[in-house]
Amino acid sequence: MFDNLRDQAKATPVPDEDPKFESTTSSGPIRREATKHFLGMTSEQRFFVTFILMIMVCILGTMCLLVTGRISLF
Repeated sequence: MFDNLRDQAKATPVPDEDPKFESTTSSGPIRREATKHFLGMTSEQRFFVTFILMIMVCILGTMCLLVTGRISLF
């Protein structure tokens, strides 16, 4: 299966540059525009996700303490 691997690699021409990655401007580095979205979410959506995550951690921590007997309800 791998007997002619080097011969196949030499026979296949490799392009110098990929047209997908060509720069449209030739001067200076490409700058990214500042976006208001991080991970594709707005600030309100990120707040909601972090708030729900905090509530879940508090609830799971309390349940873990109840199960292990570190705290009791009565």
